[in-house]
Amino acid sequence: MARKWIYTSRSEGEASRQAHADLPEHAPYEREMSKEGFFGPAAFLHHKRPPTGWVKFEGPLQPRAFDLTKLNRPDDVPWSSPSVLFNNSCDVRLWKLDKPMTGLARNGDGDQLLFIHTGKGSLFCDFGHLPYEAGDYIILPRATMWRLVPTEATSVLMVEATNTHYTLPDRGLLGPHAIFDPAVLDVPAMDEAYFAQQADEDHEWVVHVKKRGQVSRITYPYNPLDAVGWHGELYPVRLNVRDIRPLMSHRYHVPPSAHTTFLSDRFVICTFAPRPFETDPGALKVPFFHNNNDYDEVLFYHAGDFFSRDGIDAGMMTFHPAGFTHGPHPKALANMFTQKKPATDEYAVMIDTRDPLDVGEGAASVENLDYVHSWKPKQAAE
Repeated sequence: MARKWIYTSRSEGEASRQAHADLPEHAPYEREMSKEGFFGPAAFLHHKRPPTGWVKFEGPLQPRAFDLTKLNRPDDVPWSSPSVLFNNSCDVRLWKLDKPMTGLARNGDGDQLLFIHTGKGSLFCDFGHLPYEAGDYIILPRATMWRLVPTEATSVLMVEATNTHYTLPDRGLLGPHAIFDPAVLDVPAMDEAYFAQQADEDHEWVVHVKKRGQVSRITYPYNPLDAVGWHGELYPVRLNVRDIRPLMSHRYHVPPSAHTTFLSDRFVICTFAPRPFETDPGALKVPFFHNNNDYDEVLFYHAGDFFSRDGIDAGMMTFHPAGFTHGPHPKALANMFTQKKPATDEYAVMIDTRDPLDVGEGAASVENLDYVHSWKPKQAAE
């Protein structure tokens, strides 16, 4: 049933006529306050000073950052990797692997997303063989049996759609081929490499099945990846971030929701990829300040120069719980209306969850406790 909001557009005081553009001269810091992420009614408040100009921020709501590169223990079983963030609808982990898996994995709790942060190799699964490299998203339908055989040490951001699945977003007026054409989605092949791995039957094979957060071990006297063919509408897919053509406007800074890559029932996966900066003189050229009132926001930094965040490197993750205003760091604000280069140079994965996230033991062990202070102007000058 469609919502009928009680609000109509109003204006008070000195305000711009267009969101994220032509801001009042004496109040150049715009803050968006909205419902349902960026899809519901919104208010745009104009401030004389940055809304993130706090001198102290205490309590569990404070923004947090984690250096996941310090989670250095490779593990043969993905379910042994520590949780980074989790709730009842998703589970986020960082898993590292430096040699071929000796067994197989299967997730009975939901669809599994593997984002290859670093590394190269092959995925073998019920459906065949799929090479992988850095920047690949791989979606594995629930209960798919799989294993990785890396040729380079591999680091994987894993995001489980707990008790549900992944779908593609509705692109509306843009049509189904915008941002990325479904034709660029690759599927596993029943190729020579797949049939060659079936010959490895000199030992027992253990399948590590995760269900309700617990792991069961099923042992076979043969390699259970022994299918010879398949057909149907359900199968794994691979998408590399290079194949994403981000939506942009030269006159308006589009909201993060425009960069949605995959949907689940209670969260979304978005991808920030290189794009030209806005060229309209009055348009914001950095992310706008906003209240994340309905969603927890998570960013995993994959590669490049992260223009809105200072002191952030590839492999780090930021976590902004719902309930406070956040936005670009002071260093980025210096380029709010004029950028020194023509385009962004970053790849990042964003996870927006409708339900609050808990911090897992993995993230807690590598937290940057000074992150909450990173909006202070004095740090931008250091």
